[in-house]
Amino acid sequence: MGRLQKTDANLSGQPVDGWAVIRRVIPYLWPKGETEVRVRVVASLAMILLYKLISVATPLVYKLAVDTLSGDATSTGMLVAWGAVGLTVAYGLARLFTSGFQQVRDVIFAKVGQRALRLLALETFQHIHQLSLRYHITRRTGGLSRVIERGTKGVEFLLRFVLFSIGPLILELIMIAVVLAVLFDAWFLAVVAVVIALYTAFTFKVTELRVKIRKEMNDQDTDANQKAIDSLLNFETVKYFSAEAREAGRYNIAMQAYARAAVRTQQSLAFLNFGQSFLITAGLVVVMVMAAIGVQRGDMTVGDFVAVNSYMLQITMPLNFLGTVYREIRQALIDMADMFGLLDQPPEVKDKPGAPALQVRQGVLRFEDVEFGYGDGRQILKGVSFEVPAGGTLAIVGATGAGKSTIGRLLFRFYDVTGGRITIDGQDLREVTQQSLHEAIGVVPQDTVLFNDTIRYNIAYGREGASQHDIETVARAASIHRFIESLPEGYDTQVGERGLKLSGGEKQRVGIARTLLKNPPILLLDEATSALDTGTEREIQGELKAMGHGRTVISIAHRLSTIADADQIIVLDEGEIAEAGTHADLLDRSGLYNALWSRQAQDVGSLAAE
Repeated sequence: MGRLQKTDANLSGQPVDGWAVIRRVIPYLWPKGETEVRVRVVASLAMILLYKLISVATPLVYKLAVDTLSGDATSTGMLVAWGAVGLTVAYGLARLFTSGFQQVRDVIFAKVGQRALRLLALETFQHIHQLSLRYHITRRTGGLSRVIERGTKGVEFLLRFVLFSIGPLILELIMIAVVLAVLFDAWFLAVVAVVIALYTAFTFKVTELRVKIRKEMNDQDTDANQKAIDSLLNFETVKYFSAEAREAGRYNIAMQAYARAAVRTQQSLAFLNFGQSFLITAGLVVVMVMAAIGVQRGDMTVGDFVAVNSYMLQITMPLNFLGTVYREIRQALIDMADMFGLLDQPPEVKDKPGAPALQVRQGVLRFEDVEFGYGDGRQILKGVSFEVPAGGTLAIVGATGAGKSTIGRLLFRFYDVTGGRITIDGQDLREVTQQSLHEAIGVVPQDTVLFNDTIRYNIAYGREGASQHDIETVARAASIHRFIESLPEGYDTQVGERGLKLSGGEKQRVGIARTLLKNPPILLLDEATSALDTGTEREIQGELKAMGHGRTVISIAHRLSTIADADQIIVLDEGEIAEAGTHADLLDRSGLYNALWSRQAQDVGSLAAE
């Protein structure tokens, strides 16, 4: 296969090295220390050899039966013993065993193939969760799911067809070539060899053209799928702007491009099939004419004529699938290269070798001259320093784009700082494992996103193995237990995709309960109530305050009224701390905080007047 042509490029636009992809798959077929898997592979190959030997011998049994019936037999010993009926039965048994060994092979190999698919899919799934937030922000979810789906299907196809089609086909062609050369005439072998060479060259040439069309069809399919997913995920937005027709139009345009590529694919397939049939038929006619002449001359028997015909048909049947198999192998290699390319995508944030787990003894949090930029040339944080004592509450306020949410992302280590450091109890976050860091921090985001499962599952997500008593305890603390009990299905109520069946306040309370169940020593409230109405916000503030009791809390806030009682407030302005102090101190300074407070107070007054 070698390095595939530039038309066979993966998602990065780079040529696909077919052998490199196959080498990535081999360890899953022949894993170290997995004796059972290796035994199954060997047994499967043995079944292939057996049924191919029987397959090649079957036309010879057919020949003997025909010669016996026609009286052309030259040797009577075995023929008399078996007789025409016995040979016919033997012919039928040979065909039965051929099919039987294939089925036994599939049964033996099924566990190997499914194991390889499972491990590859699991490895890809785990790796995706290790990739950085930056990668997931820039990557299309629909396209990503397509890469995984096609990649695993490509592995399945490659395992099945290369191991069970291409390899056995080559073996069968070699054995038939030996039979034709030894038992018949070298000219038969020459004709068959020419036909196979022309057939293979024609098939590969046309398939090369079809691969380009197939790739275009896949690209259009991915685009149409992405548009459909985006539209369905933004169902409410589509309704808000009466954009159903617009979305249908975008989807229709994508599907039209897909349909055009699909039509071209079908047309090229018809051309391929006709060309293959022409070459095979021409070869069959030439060989059968040669056999007929041999029978007329007395050099061959009628059984020989039938056997040659059987061998030609036996060759043509697998060759008929050669174009499809070759094209699918090429496409499978491309799809697998995309998946392996995803696996080769390095995580932006990685644990250092031998990194210890974070030990939270008090929960003292420090930002020391922290700098950070997203890599687009724009600096977000410029030397930010502050300390949150154990059990203290720090509120961060500022205009949009000042860097508030970036602080939360750096604390959770979605990104690494580009300057300075962040410590918890003196431990640099870059020096400890990410898992231990994530376990120590609980986050209540602005928009709590729930799994499309039950309320029980979503609350229990906070701690694996939580009991129903634990779930109900945190639900009461989050003031949502009574609401859940009022539902017809209670805790078994389905929340819908992203929790859309619940109101904003209900989702936030489920999120609070989930975080309470996690019971982290450090809490990050990332504008946890800014998406709620004022009444719901006031109701939830009590739960949030109780939740923060005894914990180190960072509260990123938009509404200043929600953080007025924080131990310390810092005001960010263009990535720098412009002001810091208590609520009363900052109001006395008549600075940015005072201006923000006055503006929000006026807005609230205006709303009240209305």
